[in-house]
Amino acid sequence: MFNVTKKSIQWGEETLTLETGKVARQADGSVIATLGETSVMANVTYARQQKPGQDFFPLTVHYQEKYYAAGKVPGGFFKREARPTEKETLTARLIDRPIRPLFVPGFKNEVLVMCTVLSHDLVNDPDMVAMIAASAALTISGAPFRGPIAGCRVGYEDGDYILNPTIDDMQDLRLNPEQRLDLVVAGTKDAVMMVESEAYELSEEEMLGAVKFAHEQIQPVIDLIIDLAEDAAKEPFDFQPDDYSDLSAAVKAAGEDEMRAAFAIADKQERTAAVAAARETIKGKLSEEQLEDKNLGSAMKGLEASILRGDVVKTGKRIDGRRTDEIRDIVAETGILPRTHGSALFTRGETQGLVVTTLGTGDDEQFIDALHGNFKSNFLLHYNFPPYSVGEVGRVGPPGRREVGHGKLAWRALQAVLPAATDFPYTIRLVSEITESNGSSSMASVCGGSLSMMDAGVPLKSAVAGVAMGLILEDDGSYAILSDILGDEDHLGDMDFKVAGTEAGITSLQMDIKVAGITPEIMEKALAQAKEGRIHILGEMNKAISGAADFSVHAPRIETMQIPTDKIREVIGSGGKVIREIVEVSGAKVDINDEGIIKIASPNGEAIKKAYDMIYSIVAEPEEGAVYTGTVVKIVDFGAFVNFFGKRDGLVHVSQIENRRLNHPSDVLKEGQEVKVKLLGFDDRGKVRLSMKVVDQETGEEIKKEEAAEG
Repeated sequence: MFNVTKKSIQWGEETLTLETGKVARQADGSVIATLGETSVMANVTYARQQKPGQDFFPLTVHYQEKYYAAGKVPGGFFKREARPTEKETLTARLIDRPIRPLFVPGFKNEVLVMCTVLSHDLVNDPDMVAMIAASAALTISGAPFRGPIAGCRVGYEDGDYILNPTIDDMQDLRLNPEQRLDLVVAGTKDAVMMVESEAYELSEEEMLGAVKFAHEQIQPVIDLIIDLAEDAAKEPFDFQPDDYSDLSAAVKAAGEDEMRAAFAIADKQERTAAVAAARETIKGKLSEEQLEDKNLGSAMKGLEASILRGDVVKTGKRIDGRRTDEIRDIVAETGILPRTHGSALFTRGETQGLVVTTLGTGDDEQFIDALHGNFKSNFLLHYNFPPYSVGEVGRVGPPGRREVGHGKLAWRALQAVLPAATDFPYTIRLVSEITESNGSSSMASVCGGSLSMMDAGVPLKSAVAGVAMGLILEDDGSYAILSDILGDEDHLGDMDFKVAGTEAGITSLQMDIKVAGITPEIMEKALAQAKEGRIHILGEMNKAISGAADFSVHAPRIETMQIPTDKIREVIGSGGKVIREIVEVSGAKVDINDEGIIKIASPNGEAIKKAYDMIYSIVAEPEEGAVYTGTVVKIVDFGAFVNFFGKRDGLVHVSQIENRRLNHPSDVLKEGQEVKVKLLGFDDRGKVRLSMKVVDQETGEEIKKEEAAEG
């Protein structure tokens, strides 16, 4: 009934297995990849015909994490998986980016790739397993895919690169100073196709070494996929790209001069209008048959690309007149919004981001219900890209894949320089509103986010800047690397290479390419050129920050204190009674965790002090020999009980009240009276022994033995 093909290799510390032929047999390609005990099923289907009028490649990648894979029931009211989580969205993008350029040019049939996590061992992250499964499923599907690809994750500890570190190793790197890198690389046999990373000020050499290490480590996986395909691949789909060279020649003849003149305009909006006018001019010179040709859009794009690309490589001049390594003019401003905790407006050419910082308490941390467990995040970055930022009319809805991906890239770049939670116990939320866009708005979010947090008084380890690099690679091997690329250069170029970091090193790297890979030489040069651009941008940013910014009067103040874990129960009280009383009496917010770290938050310093004193009185132990101010709470025949330390009472024996004999303690004391007492110690049963007679009741000073004798 089943025609199963199964291949395995030892990969790093685990066994990697690819299996096909048993499940989802009606899909064009179906592979279950297993690493350790983490299994992901990838299913590929593709349309046999192109939709009429389709002028782009409609590839859709879905990655789904099923909670049953880890033996969990989903949270929430509905108890089933709903909209994609951030992790699912980001992983879908990770898989999409390296496979999209590898379909045969001209193939515009609809393709669907669905990856489903079936089993998760809580050790091996399923994202790379899903990428391998998707690549294998595409390779055996018969689709015109020029793969296979493979991907892996790389860590960096004590100068050594680590293949596929565990989930625990990669969890919250900010708290793990030994682990300095979370790098994902995807590539073919010959070239790197995609890079995504979170780093902790790695040098360009260390980062390039990690990419090379990853490319070496994926080679056995690519061989494994080829081995599987040799036994299980379907017949290749009979697809021949359309030959529209005559149409391209006609388009070029009809309007090359107009298009070249349009691209010579520096201003984006004027250039866009001129390019649109040039297109209309070209269409006006074409025949009806040519206008109806489905490849007209591709021919137009080809003309635009040839003008933009050829001139840059030959002359070193770009469409806005800049040199290849030149950064656009930068204006950085801080403190532009009066009531926010921190704000910055970062403008680089025609790209602009308004980034706002809000400081919150522990109650504002984000709870993340992940497949491998639940955890909290105290650093949030949300990126918004409204239609007006590019001068367009469009629908506004919930964040899409692009917004999630760009926001996460900026998050990775900035979180490496955040202070430790013990030093700065705030939840930090950044919101980047992209108000103009022509070039990398994610890197503008990095620069603006760094400035905004500094304006809010967040003690960052150092400022962070980011720059987007581009590549134009010609067929003859000549190339040009472009710093701070424009939108058109991104659209018509061969690489989008974003690098963010401090003066000391790289904190985030993302690379996507549209050709069959780039050489280490090109990547090394791009990293060096990006460093120059980053240092220049940091210099411009420094002009906007002069010294440490004042902490906003509108932000909450937070004090932390550490108590013994065995005292947590006393601070909380039965049913939370004690901690509720502290909050009500003091007016401050109080948060306590399982390690005994207490955060007290309020805009009012007096409220924080009151709450602190109330908690201290519960958890602190009285010091033998110290003098305290107390209140008489009960009088008995043999003495008086005095409340002297929080809720702690002690006995002042009748012989310790005064330096004379008393008939009864009530001769000199009454309930509610304030007295000064010295803690003499504890008796055999642990009871507190206090003395009044050795303390001056007026001044609170201890009476020395000589003074007592004279008295």
